[in-house]
Amino acid sequence: MALLSDHRILITGVLTDDSLAYGIAERALEEGATIALSGAGRAASITRRTAKKLGDIGEVIELDVTNDAEITAAVAEVEARFGRLDGLVHAIGYAPASCLGSGMLVAPFSDVATAMQISTYSLAALVGAFRPLLAKSTATGGASVIALDFDGTRAYPMYDWMGVMKAGLESLGRYLAREVGPDRIRVNMLAAGPIRTMAAKSIPGFSLFEDTWADRAPLGWDVHDSSAVADTAIAMLSPLLRGTSASIIHVDGGAHSMG
Repeated sequence: MALLSDHRILITGVLTDDSLAYGIAERALEEGATIALSGAGRAASITRRTAKKLGDIGEVIELDVTNDAEITAAVAEVEARFGRLDGLVHAIGYAPASCLGSGMLVAPFSDVATAMQISTYSLAALVGAFRPLLAKSTATGGASVIALDFDGTRAYPMYDWMGVMKAGLESLGRYLAREVGPDRIRVNMLAAGPIRTMAAKSIPGFSLFEDTWADRAPLGWDVHDSSAVADTAIAMLSPLLRGTSASIIHVDGGAHSMG
């Protein structure tokens, strides 16, 4: 039996077919899941074009995490389609240009607040809104929420305020796991090594990660291959990891633990 047979999963953050979320969506379909994708604002048109490569998966759901009305409408749409939710993939992140590559003393609080709302707080907003549907999961072990992460325990060059947002995301994930665990909802972080995606190209100095990560990782690392990330996400969404919550699962070749 496929790992995600009879699973209903909402996947956010799909842009082009090189995005981590796209790889997860593709593998979820291969493992028998029924999926829905969401998109926001002008980027939703890109998501719609990319979604066609996955086959007939229904209309892309409009979901701007800064818009309460759209969140409410998205919940209603998912309920109408699926009746429940067995998995939710949070692959949402954004920071204004002042928050990346200029150090920590340049960005005004308004820009930092924007990065916080979209990249970190949005996980709480979505888990809270979709909690009733996640609580209805019929999957063995209950529903699974995954938030895509990047190691928040270190200060990386040029990553600046986004690093702070990821550290906050990791902490938030633990608190959410504590709160929704009684509803048989597990919440985990998937901390991926650097992958060359459209989002990564917007990070100033991304080549610094490319140039050094493979040398630091004992297993090596290929910034052009996200398949290990997608495979790990499938395991996290499946009943195989039904006893794991409030955890950060690293898929980075082991680099995060090296000196």
